[in-house]
Amino acid sequence: MKAHIAVLAISLMLLASIRGFGGQQSAGAQQPSIKLPPALARVLTDYEKAWRSRDAAGLARLFADHGFVLPNGRPPVRGSAAIQQHYTGQGGPLALRAFAFATDGRVGYIIGGFARQEGEADIGKFTLTLSKDASGRWLIVSDMDNGNRN
Repeated sequence: MKAHIAVLAISLMLLASIRGFGGQQSAGAQQPSIKLPPALARVLTDYEKAWRSRDAAGLARLFADHGFVLPNGRPPVRGSAAIQQHYTGQGGPLALRAFAFATDGRVGYIIGGFARQEGEADIGKFTLTLSKDASGRWLIVSDMDNGNRN
């Protein structure tokens, strides 16, 4: 539990350190995309690939064992088996892009948007909180997303 609180606290500190945080962008404007370092870009490309192929087990493998899915309007889903069950039957076209990211040692985050196809306007946004495993691979600790419509 203390490790989860530490990851959350560090993630919030990282979030607050984004340059331009609280900047003056007009409401409803599409955020510009940024290029991620390869190790973080892999998280998004692996997620897209698994989602498109409706591979619930593949999606669950992208998460830390203690990871969370925080779906919009539903209770949190925690742990590999529950995450796989949550994603069973879900998937389809998906294009992810990053707006911001940061890492500090073994923790990090990606904030971004998603569309059905690359180049289309975002239909939603997400935050991924990440941790690095012993092999140096970034895993998702929490995945929170929601749509851009009310």
